[in-house]
Amino acid sequence: MSDVRLILGGAAALFVAGPALAQSDSASGSGQGARRVVVRPYIEATQILTADLGGGDVLTYTSLAAGVDAAVSTARINGQVSYRYERRFAYDDDIGDTDIHSGLARVEAQLTRNLSLEAGGIATRSRSDIRGAAPGVLVGNVSNIAQVYAVYGGPNFAAQAGDVALNANYRLGYTKVETPTFGTAATGGQRLDYYDDSIGHTATASAGFRPGTLLPVGLTASAGFDRETAGQLSQRYQGYFGRGDAVLPVSPYVALTAGLGYEWIETSQKDALVDAAGVPVLDRDGRFRTAPGSPRRIAYRTDGLYYDAGVIWRPNRRTSVEARIGERYGSLSFTGTATYQASKDVGVAVNVYDGVQTFGRQLRTGLANLPTSFLAPNQGFAQQFNGCVFGATGAAPGGCLDDVFQSISTSSYRARGIDAVLVATRGRTTFGGGIGYANRRLFAPRGAPGLVVTGLEDESYYGQLYFARSLSSVSGINATAFVNYFDSQLGGGFVTAGDGGVWSYGATGTYYRNFGRLGTTASLGLYSFKVGEFDSDWSAQALLGARYQF
Repeated sequence: MSDVRLILGGAAALFVAGPALAQSDSASGSGQGARRVVVRPYIEATQILTADLGGGDVLTYTSLAAGVDAAVSTARINGQVSYRYERRFAYDDDIGDTDIHSGLARVEAQLTRNLSLEAGGIATRSRSDIRGAAPGVLVGNVSNIAQVYAVYGGPNFAAQAGDVALNANYRLGYTKVETPTFGTAATGGQRLDYYDDSIGHTATASAGFRPGTLLPVGLTASAGFDRETAGQLSQRYQGYFGRGDAVLPVSPYVALTAGLGYEWIETSQKDALVDAAGVPVLDRDGRFRTAPGSPRRIAYRTDGLYYDAGVIWRPNRRTSVEARIGERYGSLSFTGTATYQASKDVGVAVNVYDGVQTFGRQLRTGLANLPTSFLAPNQGFAQQFNGCVFGATGAAPGGCLDDVFQSISTSSYRARGIDAVLVATRGRTTFGGGIGYANRRLFAPRGAPGLVVTGLEDESYYGQLYFARSLSSVSGINATAFVNYFDSQLGGGFVTAGDGGVWSYGATGTYYRNFGRLGTTASLGLYSFKVGEFDSDWSAQALLGARYQF
């Protein structure tokens, strides 16, 4: 845990340095933009009740929390952080005392004309085994949930050499997952491994020119390197690529594009130690132990050319659509993006993706795609940051992390899917919506002892709604609703037995009122999940809280 605190502390220090730099900009009289720095630390006490509507227990406990909401926006720096530490105190043994970290940070700083710095971090709780329970409102005793941390950061370089644009960047990232909670013993299905941590390095560079400058067609050459090492079973991801892209305008608003590249990707790991019955041997944290002297086994490898072609449509400065189809990873591949900014406060973003991933890489990529200004609904049950994150403006509507958080996979996999987000603000009302589909094809060495994921797939469908309205200058309401469906070829798991997917759906509502620095909150929640052939499990939650803001 010391490594996590060290890296998260470094990310926090980077963000806190932002206001100091912003202060320097303002004092120098640069006049490049208005300075806005907001830092709001707080402490909070809440009383929470959770009731099993199927005739189970009614449990209550107290939560004490401390956190900070901060934002900086200047001509050179844009960023936001929302972080909360919570300690839960039980009255009896029905609910264990728990430490919970939740937060999101994104910052971009323009250091010089050509050099910028980007960083981000997340702390949240996520579903572990896709076959098991799918808690949505994370109060009371929740099973199949693990605490997750991730940070990344690095420099960007951009320069112009005549008509040629030069770009390069480097990213260092770290991901850590704590041991998940399970409320029941296994009822079928083979045990899956627990993710531990990973460190990743990514570097890319490109050079290109626009159509109509050196040639009627625009050309770009790019190359990159990616390496991640994971602590569990000595897992490793390595990738190299180089490609060329061409863009040919066919009208003022439409251009054709095509690309050809070469890539080499390899994921590998060592064997798990098994006993005489072939069952993996676990360490004290419940993770698979690595077999001494095990050779490195290839889980996935691709080596060769790939190509794609598509169309770019930009009818105006508010609309951009790009779609590509090609052959990659030995089959058809579809990718694309679409953005539409109806106004300053209304925007839509769609992303279609296809790539070979690991949990750590996909989480850090999703984090990097989130905006530097986002909605942080920290009233009641809402602050989790494990689903869709909505931007504060129409120019950056946000993104969804559901694709990576459908479960925590220790294996590499091919990730394909689509998600879309919408954010809209009208007067005192803000609305956000997200929807998507994610599919993963899992990779593991064939015949490796104790592993059952080779060639199998899992998938999820998800939707999320957010609504907030300010009733007055000191009061307001907000609400969230969500639905998820998970399905996996892995079969039975720790909570489920038999066939069928897992449904998870629920809604929460919050009313808040502030009295100067003191804020009060009342929240209600209703949640249900259904696993396989079992009956739905319904629960209700209630919360009363008070927050003092410094």
